[in-house]
Amino acid sequence: MGIYLNPDNEGFWESVRSEIYVDKTGLIAYTNKCLNTEQKYICVSRPRRFGKSMALKMLAAYYSRGCNSRELFSGLKIANDATYNAHLNQYNVIHLNMQHFLIQARKQGVTDYLEQTVIDDIREVYEELFSKQETILAAVLEQIYAKTKKKFIFLIDEWDCVMRERQESEGLQKQYLDFLRNLLKDRPYVALAYLTGILPVKKYGQHSALNMFWEYSMTNQKALEEFTGFTESEVKELCERFDMDFAEISSWYDGYRLKKFEHIYNPKSVVEAILCGDCSNYWTSTETYDALKVYMDMNFDGLRSDIVRMLGGESVNVNTHSFQNDMRNFETKDDVLTLLIHLGYLGYDSKTKQAFIPNKEIIEEFENAMSVGGWSEIMHVLKASERLLDDTLQCAEKYVAEGLDMAHTEVASILTYNDENSLACAISLAYYSARKDYKIIRELPTGRGFADIVFLPLPFSRKPALVVELKYDKSAATAIRQIKDRQYTRALKGYAGEILLVGVNYDKDDKNKPHSCVIEKMTLNIVSS
Repeated sequence: MGIYLNPDNEGFWESVRSEIYVDKTGLIAYTNKCLNTEQKYICVSRPRRFGKSMALKMLAAYYSRGCNSRELFSGLKIANDATYNAHLNQYNVIHLNMQHFLIQARKQGVTDYLEQTVIDDIREVYEELFSKQETILAAVLEQIYAKTKKKFIFLIDEWDCVMRERQESEGLQKQYLDFLRNLLKDRPYVALAYLTGILPVKKYGQHSALNMFWEYSMTNQKALEEFTGFTESEVKELCERFDMDFAEISSWYDGYRLKKFEHIYNPKSVVEAILCGDCSNYWTSTETYDALKVYMDMNFDGLRSDIVRMLGGESVNVNTHSFQNDMRNFETKDDVLTLLIHLGYLGYDSKTKQAFIPNKEIIEEFENAMSVGGWSEIMHVLKASERLLDDTLQCAEKYVAEGLDMAHTEVASILTYNDENSLACAISLAYYSARKDYKIIRELPTGRGFADIVFLPLPFSRKPALVVELKYDKSAATAIRQIKDRQYTRALKGYAGEILLVGVNYDKDDKNKPHSCVIEKMTLNIVSS
């Protein structure tokens, strides 16, 4: 066993021994299906700290010749798969972390340093099978394969670090991509190539230097959805085991919505929250909010408006196809939004092709980024939201209307304010602070229409529920009447207790008091079914 060729399985042993380990070995069953097929080229891109490196340690432990990993995988899901025995520790594995090579290369070219270092490692085992003068890794592997007929599996972590950390060096990027293409494309010695990174495969114009790869990204994880993060059932099980409030964990870390698995959780944050016994922004603390602010402040028409709408709880349309899969070349706001999806700051619904802010942890990061300048009008609204919620709970209709007037004025320069949808977004922003105590639901289905905004109290908050109905150029009383006539409160399944009915109207012709508000109390004594 070497450093890069057939590494030992200690890395995955550490994962399995940990107090919290969620079994994702089902991924191996999928890669086994891809071995020696047209689908053997896999590029998995996910946000940082989403378990990509651990997956590579798992694959290395399973496939590497020289390891004896039967005990390690005993009792895990893959051990019951029909393909398990056929491929266990049967392949030469080359496991590379590109971040390490980028750091260690220093003045020497990254690819030159990589080839020299990996060839030296391979020489320990196969020295007699290739020329001593050979300096090209692909040529070395070709000679070894010709004489042994044993194929290689390539596991490459942080494949995109050159794109992320050498954004100005297009020459280096192209050289690096040419190296990967020469190493992997159409080579008979390749049984499987599994790349991980934050960005999908880099594009140049209409073509990709690595066009043989099947991409599994945050815009479409395909068959790997279950292995993208923690599923809802896995998180529920952890919450029961460690006596944590699932509703609170969900509000903080849920929200990466995929096609089949509509609730994917950030594994890094869930693990830390459970081990610490407290919810906080653990994932975002691994990088400064300046990284997000750079993209939020880019001067693309409509970008600021879209961000405000997402802060207000909306989803926005996004075209992800023009993005060049780097962090430098942006042509439209869609390119910026697509990058934020890949970085994990936005969720993406591939069915509706819309982006959204996924959870409380990420919302706080947007707030941090806005707090350091350039978003003063929005920050004013957010800071005033605590007072607005208190006024609402006190049924102070006059002050609520005045608070909404202020919010309207502050966001008018960014958000087009001409319909009920825009009104809903502005009001969601005005009640921003309510997120710590409420689950906020926009357009809750009620059986007889949709309640515009529902504030459902989290179990620990001890606050009343709010059902908010919005009108445009009508009256607040009309809004209250609609809530009652259509029995919107019956949609609050599982809730019993006090409810505040809040009717809001915006009158564009009344310049002095554009908003009016009516608030009524009621009690739901019987839990709706």
